[in-house]
Amino acid sequence: MSHGFETLAIHAGQDPEARTGAVIPPIYQTSTYAQDAVGAPRQGYEYSRSGNPTRDALQECLAALEGGRVGLAFASGLAAEDTLLRTVCSPGDHVVIPDDAYGGTYRLFARVAERWGLTYTPAKVSDVDAVRAAIRPETKIVWVETPTNPLLGIADIAALAGLAHEAGALLAVDNTFASPYLQQPLAHGADVVVHSTTKYVGGHSDVVGGALIVADPTLGGELRYHQNAMGAINGPFDAWLTLRGIKTLGVRMDRHCDNAERIAAFLDGHAKVAQVIYPGLPSHPGHEVAAKQMRRFGGMISFRAAGGEEHAVQVCNRARLFVLAESLGGVESLIEHPGRMTHASAAGSPLEVPGDLVRLSVGIETVDDLLADLEQALG
Repeated sequence: MSHGFETLAIHAGQDPEARTGAVIPPIYQTSTYAQDAVGAPRQGYEYSRSGNPTRDALQECLAALEGGRVGLAFASGLAAEDTLLRTVCSPGDHVVIPDDAYGGTYRLFARVAERWGLTYTPAKVSDVDAVRAAIRPETKIVWVETPTNPLLGIADIAALAGLAHEAGALLAVDNTFASPYLQQPLAHGADVVVHSTTKYVGGHSDVVGGALIVADPTLGGELRYHQNAMGAINGPFDAWLTLRGIKTLGVRMDRHCDNAERIAAFLDGHAKVAQVIYPGLPSHPGHEVAAKQMRRFGGMISFRAAGGEEHAVQVCNRARLFVLAESLGGVESLIEHPGRMTHASAAGSPLEVPGDLVRLSVGIETVDDLLADLEQALG
């Protein structure tokens, strides 16, 4: 029997605990497990790096929400990314990456993976021809974010999946900005979904984590092997917090979207805003593709301040209800200056972001209060 998203978020991997009937999965805060005999671990559990019931509950839930066969949870989004790269790629291989991406992802490629012998080419992922031109015979992964961070570009997942597969490569989609509630890349042909579960999946700015979800059990087995061999797993309490956050993901995302749509419309007509970048606006170049592959358009908005970089910085500093902070996807609204904060590592690279850019993570507060805060912050 198939179930709806909200039902899966509350129940997948979360049957009542067998011994006591506890309706919430316990936190198995243990490093090791008693074995029934030499070579006979109980239910397969022997060491918590290799397996933990709390983490397993989270992994099963994540797989269900993304429509995948295997879900794997990690200590952070970057730990998940690193594990994927070192599972699929070898020195001498090549990856196509977005020309607009999270600064930490760019740093992983440019400062870590490249020293290991993995080359990369940035491409505009909203342009299928640009991605095609960036692919080489040694390309193993076409890596996209959609929406991208922080310029909210939209990649056509189905088109890029076809392109990657023609080249013998995998399509990996970072689904952090959309969340599984708004977008399920595997259903559009992607091979791997990547999440920073720190963001919308956890949703409460109280836990760091990452995830990989795949439909192919063979690839899932290879990733699981490397998850254990490399060891960047999340602990049971972190897994439990993330699982708790998932239970309200659907209702939270609806409120994030409601608020973001109001704020995007407000900014779009404001004299001190030069440009609003939000996929829900018909003026966004990726609006039609986003409407095709997303349930709604998300809670992230970027805009360019009419007064240039210093004005953008002033707006960030003057905000009060919008908290000046990195990260995104929590119930509280955040504001940041990407060029000096989350994307500072991309300065001087093809991924450098405009200095006049402000990024908003729109929370679930009363929207009129958020609008008033932006009005005073814009000056």
